[in-house]
Amino acid sequence: MKRRSFLERMLLVSGGLVLSGSYASVVLASPAGTTIKGTVKAGKKKLAGVIVSDGYSVVKTNRKGKYEMPVSEKSKFVFVSVPAGYAFPNENGIARHYQLLDSSSKQDYNFELTALQTDDTKHNFIIWADPQAQTREDADRMLAEAVPDVQKLLKGMDSSIPVHGITVGDIVWDRFELYEDYNKGVAAMGIPFFQALGNHDMDLNKGGDDVSDDTFEATYGPTYYSFNRGKVHYVVLDDVRYLGKDKQYDGYITENQLEWLEKDLAFVPKDHLVILCLHIPVHRHVKNKADLYPILKNHSVHIMSGHTHYNRNVIEEGIFEHNHGTVCGALWTGPICGDGTPNGYGVYEVDGNQLKWYYKSTGLDADHQMSVYVQPQDGETRVLANVWNWDPEWKVELYVDGNYKGALQNIESHDPLAVELYQGRELPLGRGFVNPKETDHFFEAYIPRSSREVRIVATDRFGTKYESKKTVS
Repeated sequence: MKRRSFLERMLLVSGGLVLSGSYASVVLASPAGTTIKGTVKAGKKKLAGVIVSDGYSVVKTNRKGKYEMPVSEKSKFVFVSVPAGYAFPNENGIARHYQLLDSSSKQDYNFELTALQTDDTKHNFIIWADPQAQTREDADRMLAEAVPDVQKLLKGMDSSIPVHGITVGDIVWDRFELYEDYNKGVAAMGIPFFQALGNHDMDLNKGGDDVSDDTFEATYGPTYYSFNRGKVHYVVLDDVRYLGKDKQYDGYITENQLEWLEKDLAFVPKDHLVILCLHIPVHRHVKNKADLYPILKNHSVHIMSGHTHYNRNVIEEGIFEHNHGTVCGALWTGPICGDGTPNGYGVYEVDGNQLKWYYKSTGLDADHQMSVYVQPQDGETRVLANVWNWDPEWKVELYVDGNYKGALQNIESHDPLAVELYQGRELPLGRGFVNPKETDHFFEAYIPRSSREVRIVATDRFGTKYESKKTVS
């Protein structure tokens, strides 16, 4: 469907009534008005217990696969929370798990799903943060570097294990015509991708937050929704609130999303893992995070975010947040982000409700997990290790000339290469506003100047060891 005609059809519908007990539902109070109905099926099989929502009401299909629900006057879409065991509807990889609501029609909103041919209890997913192309050259680098890296990664995975991707915002850098290049990249990677909205994916100076998402919605559908795979419930939220002028925004999850999330999670078994995806990191930049955390407290949750252009793992309120290094690095100006994390993305492996992960550096092997710097100083040598996917369960240990010297000291620091590439108004060329960023995944030790070789061994929380050797003199 052409984008213009799609936008023209984005009509709002009126509110609705609370449903009778024949359909399991959680709904918001709304004025009497429109209700919608439909069926969810796979071939001739009617699918019971499937969640359908307009972003306000949340209902479950009955034993005949039918649903009915009131529609908020603010709703633009109806979407199905694809159940475990079924393929994600997509168009050349772009998720199409939704339908546009049409207030001029009394049509049924039916969803046709396809059963997977393999068990999805084990599955993998990747997280792309901030592809953020602003120019044709940026887009070409994404297609020439990041996309082939994912293709190679996928070829090395067990082909019987389903894989999907999620991009957590800033798909482009205010240049919506470059969505086409991103879409080409998704199609080439060959796996279904879901999208979250970022601050550079918004329409500017058209009005407030309620209209800033129009182009994104016309291209990728609703800005918040859920889906399932195996024993994992995935949620995508919009935590970018546009303030109505120029590029002004803040990190905030609107009240209607929080109300919807609480209703959505009411249908999720307590032993299922919840993966919450959004753009702005919750732990640091979302103003009303205190309203979000209590909604999540009865579930095991991992949050996937981007936005900062550095990689950092944080545990807050018992929730693990992965704030990802970016596909674009420091806005396509070099091979690393502002904290020294290589351009790349997160790779996650699911087994039941258990999660394992690592950071995949673009163009480098999966075991490339640190940078080590040897810096001569007065009378001794400083050893600095940047272990970008570190969290408190890692061990980072030092060997000097083959002798074990214990754990290195965890410090906050800047990455020396990032300082070299990005420090100063003239660097990097053309985008001098990019700067090195101090983060907490650095480790330091001081050794005698007479030392010949250092070896750093970093062991992640899953017991995987990564090594790096450096000659001292």
